[in-house]
Amino acid sequence: MVRPCRHRLGEKLTAQWMAHLCGLCLALRGDHGQLARIVTNYDGLLISVLTEAQAERPAAGRRTAGPCPLRGMRTASVAHGEGARLAAAVSLVLASAKVRDHVADGDGMLARRPVALAARRVAASWDRAGARSGSAVGFDTAVLVDAVDRQTGIETLAGPGTPILTVTEPTETATAAAFAHTAVLAGRPRNAVPLAEAGRLFGRLAHLLDAVEDREADAASGAWNPLTATGTPLEEARRLADDAVHGIRLALREVEFEDGGLAHRLLVHELPNSVHRAFGTVSCAHGTGPYAPPGTPGGPLPPGPPRRDRRGLLAGCAVWLGLACTCQLCCGTYEDPWTRESKQGPCANCDCSGCGDCCNCCECCNCCGEDGCCDGCDCGCDC
Repeated sequence: MVRPCRHRLGEKLTAQWMAHLCGLCLALRGDHGQLARIVTNYDGLLISVLTEAQAERPAAGRRTAGPCPLRGMRTASVAHGEGARLAAAVSLVLASAKVRDHVADGDGMLARRPVALAARRVAASWDRAGARSGSAVGFDTAVLVDAVDRQTGIETLAGPGTPILTVTEPTETATAAAFAHTAVLAGRPRNAVPLAEAGRLFGRLAHLLDAVEDREADAASGAWNPLTATGTPLEEARRLADDAVHGIRLALREVEFEDGGLAHRLLVHELPNSVHRAFGTVSCAHGTGPYAPPGTPGGPLPPGPPRRDRRGLLAGCAVWLGLACTCQLCCGTYEDPWTRESKQGPCANCDCSGCGDCCNCCECCNCCGEDGCCDGCDCGCDC
C-alpha cells in the first residue's frame, strides 16, 4: 500500500527506505532461507521503520551487507536486529494467509490439486517460521493467525447491510498488535497505545484500499469482495479511508520518536497518495517508489562516485540480468553493468504533473493538505 514517490523522498530518506527493505529481505533469508525472501513487501518494512524510529541509538540497528544484484552489486548499510525480525515474522504469517486464501478461491494454477497441495505446505512452513521469528522477539503471532481464521468466518456470514468495519476488524486487530510491539522492542512502552491505534487504522485502510482496487476484477471473476458483498458504496469507502488517514496522523502525534522522519513521511504524507491511487485521483504522476513496479525491486540508489574498474564480460552479464529482472534498467538510477558509469533509466525522469511542485521543492505540507502537519518533524522538508 505504501509506495512512496522516490523524488519526494529525497536522497536521505531513500537511503533509509532501502536500508529497511534490504534489511527485511536479509532477515527473511537469514532466518528462513532463500525462498522466504519472496514475501518481502513494502508494508511489512514499516514495522522495521517504526522500531528504529523509536530507538535511542538508531545506528546500532544497522550493519553492512555484501554486494547484491538488486543494488547493482554494491554493499550497503541495512537495518538488522529485532525490528527487521519482527517485520519478517509479520510478513511470513500474512503471506501464508494470502496463499491459503488464493488456494481456497482456486485462483489460477492453484485450482489444480497438486499445485494447491504444494502451496498449502509452503504456507504451513511460513506459519511455523513466522512463529519462530516472532517468539524470538517476544511477539506471539497467534494474534495474527487468529485474525486470519476469524476473517474467513466473517466473510462467510457477511452480506448486504453488514457494516464494512465488521469485515475489516480482523485486519485492524492484527496490524494494531504488530505496530504496538515496536514500542516494546524500542523500550518505549508508553508509545504502545497510540501505535496500536495507528496500526488499527492502517489495517482498516489497507483492507479498504485492497477492496477498492480489486473491485472490478473481482466482479469480472466472481470473486468475493467486501464492498460488493456488504453493499458499501465507493463514497462511503472513501470517507472511511480519509478518516483513517486523518486518524493515523493524529495518533502519531502522540508517539515519542527519536528520529521519526521516515516514519512520518511514509505514514503521514504517503498514505494520502495511496488513497488517491486506489480511487483514481492520483496525486503524483510517477506512481513509482524506490522500487518499481509495485512489489518488484528495481528503484534508484544514490549514485556513487565514478568507477574506473570495468567488469568482465560474464560478471557484467550477471549484473545486467539482475538489473533487468528488477526494472532498474528502465525505472532507476544504476551503474552500467560493464563500465560502472552512472546512468538513468528512460522512465526515471521526474514528471510532476498532477502534484504541483511538491516533487521538486518538497512542499510536503501542501501535498498532504493540512496546515502545520510538519510541526516538529524531520521528514526531509522545510515546511
